[in-house]
Amino acid sequence: MSAREHPSRPWAALLIPVAVLLGFLALVTAQHQRSLAVGTALARGETPPAPPVTFPTFEGGRVSLGDLRGHPIVMNFWAAWCVPCREEAPLLEGIWKAYREKGLVVLGVDTQDLSEPARGFITRFGITYPNVRDPDGSVAHLFGATGVPETFFIGADGRVLGKFPGEEVAASAWRAAAEALLAGRAHVPWPTWPAP
Repeated sequence: MSAREHPSRPWAALLIPVAVLLGFLALVTAQHQRSLAVGTALARGETPPAPPVTFPTFEGGRVSLGDLRGHPIVMNFWAAWCVPCREEAPLLEGIWKAYREKGLVVLGVDTQDLSEPARGFITRFGITYPNVRDPDGSVAHLFGATGVPETFFIGADGRVLGKFPGEEVAASAWRAAAEALLAGRAHVPWPTWPAP
């Protein structure tokens, strides 16, 4: 017998669409919570694992964070249109040149940007550290980045040890962060901004 033949069970026809809707809502909620997980965990003083992501390179290849495991990583989200990113680029290049022989990787992540302006940015600032693309901002979202620039410090074991939540233009802060990262300290020191 069908639901039509039993007028006392009209709710049965609604059960499947409601179940599908609830499943969809659960999935969306889980993805949203995952995207907040890195930033939230850092705020609680935890060191969460870096999301397992793969990036397209400017040359057409692919690089994953898993490929870089075993190296401490300074991962900087930037965009060519970002004015503070222009101030950070030379500092990141300096950290790359000073610490790459010790195994430190500086990874630039061009996010929510067009390819040609990004290539121009890399050329203009003489950037030699590796850069990859996040054209739709999905990786930045996974990390819980709230804008650009934003830098995450990932230990050689793949755990996120800290971040600069915005622009940092003090060379001493970058050196301290790189040295803490290389030493495998549980937390990279947050920058200190002058009081207003």
